[in-house]
Amino acid sequence: MHKGIFITGTDTGVGKTVVAAGLLMAFKKMGYNVCPLKPVETGCKIRDGKFIPRDAIKLIKAADVNEQVDLINPYRFRKPLAPVVAAELKGMVINKSRIISAYTKLRKKYDITIVEGAGGIMVPIHKKYLFADLIKDLNLPVIIIARPGLGTINHTLLTIEAARGRGINILGVIMNYSNIIKEDISVKTNPGVIERLGEVRVLGVVPYAIEPSLKIFRQIARKITLTTL
Repeated sequence: MHKGIFITGTDTGVGKTVVAAGLLMAFKKMGYNVCPLKPVETGCKIRDGKFIPRDAIKLIKAADVNEQVDLINPYRFRKPLAPVVAAELKGMVINKSRIISAYTKLRKKYDITIVEGAGGIMVPIHKKYLFADLIKDLNLPVIIIARPGLGTINHTLLTIEAARGRGINILGVIMNYSNIIKEDISVKTNPGVIERLGEVRVLGVVPYAIEPSLKIFRQIARKITLTTL
């Protein structure tokens, strides 16, 4: 059984945090001891002089764990930029060893650790070190979160190709409605095309909702555990 899953996306704003939170709650309902890891969060708000990692906090609440935020979210920045750029603007360096150490600690304590990236797998963390490299270093399989509408075939297949080219195991794709879009023929046909051309499973489709139904995530989680975990 995999001790961890990496949640990546075809782009920023595809709803990775919503899906990661839903899966954390679903696995928890199934009896697993779960925990999130958000290695880097950018675009943080400031409160009382501190950066508030809203995504990481949402994941912590979903998992209902009592862990230090600094362990769950080792790096956070104010500017909504790629991690390498946000860090450089602050005169900082993101050390992959700190992230790997955090994951190792959590992996020992929990049945499943769900790690959420920032943007897609080709987003740089430090110099030429990408999220794809971090996924390899953590030895994790990935779930790709994709938009349902027009354009998603290209973005999703490129992500699949980039992952496979680096020897990353793909558990599947989740189509997520991160906003309200028109239901057209592309939305109806995209999952089948992605499965056929990408040779991957579409694990599920998450409709748009302020708080998506836990039932959908439980169905996806069961599909993951039955065939891959």
